[in-house]
Amino acid sequence: MDFFYSIVNFFGSGGLFMYPILLVFAVGVAISVERYVTLTMVTQKNKAVWEKVQPLLSEGQFDEARDMTGEDDSTISQVLNMGLSLQGAVRRREDIEIAMEESMMEIVPRLEKRTPYVALASSIATLLGLLGTIMGLIQAFTAVANANPAEKADLLSASISVAMNTTAFGLMVAIPLLIIHAILTSKTGDIVDSLEMATVKALNVFSRRAKRIATA
Repeated sequence: MDFFYSIVNFFGSGGLFMYPILLVFAVGVAISVERYVTLTMVTQKNKAVWEKVQPLLSEGQFDEARDMTGEDDSTISQVLNMGLSLQGAVRRREDIEIAMEESMMEIVPRLEKRTPYVALASSIATLLGLLGTIMGLIQAFTAVANANPAEKADLLSASISVAMNTTAFGLMVAIPLLIIHAILTSKTGDIVDSLEMATVKALNVFSRRAKRIATA
């Protein structure tokens, strides 16, 4: 209970700038949760689809793989289906690769959507904390200028202590958001890497199949 009262007193003594920092934190957390859940679901779906499609590709069952990826809405299915739809109809590997890369260019922005706002929220929280401290110091020195000389030192130290609360709160918000941004960026990078891996493996299968047909 004492810890709760300490937090309330800390927040209440920070001034008006504590509220916009809290709002920024709430927005940042909301975006972070939405992105984390979305990226986790994408990762799980891609893994499940790849475990089913990879054996079909290895065995040369392209029609079955094409039907499976065409009925699925996962990101890896979209990329693979683009290549499978051209397999057999296009001889050059480069043409299929370009088509799959085009599909990747449409998918990656959707994976990265809103993640930069988490880093932006971290920066805004820091700047609001510094602005709140500066405004608090201005008010403190203005009040001290007209105060009794015997009370100036105590009044100034108390005012500075209150003003620094906004900087402290801004950093308390900014640091976790920055860490979360790094985690989200890492998860997005892992998904993109897995898509590129699947693309290369599929292209290699297509190339080997085309060579066998050409030499038959």
